[in-house]
Amino acid sequence: MGADKEENRWPPWLKPLLKEQFFVQCKFHADSHKSECNMYCLDCMNGALCSLCLSHHHDHRAIQIRRSSYHDVIRVNEIQKYLDISSVQTYIINSAKVVFLNERPQPRPGKGVTNTCQVCDRSLLDSFRFCSLGCKIVGTSKNFLKIRRHSPEKKGAVSESEDSYSSSRNTSSFTPSTPPRTGLNFRSAKRRKGIPHRSPMGGLMLEI
Repeated sequence: MGADKEENRWPPWLKPLLKEQFFVQCKFHADSHKSECNMYCLDCMNGALCSLCLSHHHDHRAIQIRRSSYHDVIRVNEIQKYLDISSVQTYIINSAKVVFLNERPQPRPGKGVTNTCQVCDRSLLDSFRFCSLGCKIVGTSKNFLKIRRHSPEKKGAVSESEDSYSSSRNTSSFTPSTPPRTGLNFRSAKRRKGIPHRSPMGGLMLEI
């Protein structure tokens, strides 16, 4: 019974959506220039769809998946109509607020980070608990909360011996927090493209 309640916490389309592979060529409309699959029907749950496939899903709840730096995102104004996305970090991409579908690898939190995703330890703004929809599912499950409750040490803590490992070359343009520059390199360092900034609407503004 407990397992059923756990499963019913989320709409039936959510987990299939997070497992789906988007931005592949549609096998039904391969000859069309509109054959990229970046749509998903919440009612049918039958895989990624291209724009031509939508003609068979008239009046259905279809959402569009977008991509930035090889990671799938969805606009907040689309997904919040069907799902509670509270506690999930939001970002600003091309003037639109988005959330990530799944977690993104991060070798370790940046220096000076005070808040991280409760599941994967990605750096977050202080007002959020999860970096993605997938992490929220995991982080709010009973099993995860039970493990966390019995683990006194913060998960994913970085030891001093690991401090020499630099993640700068692998850090994507979506890293929520950037380590502060020191006095030595502040004057000479140029502003890099891709550094996130706080936006007036909340979340982070991404330069891509």
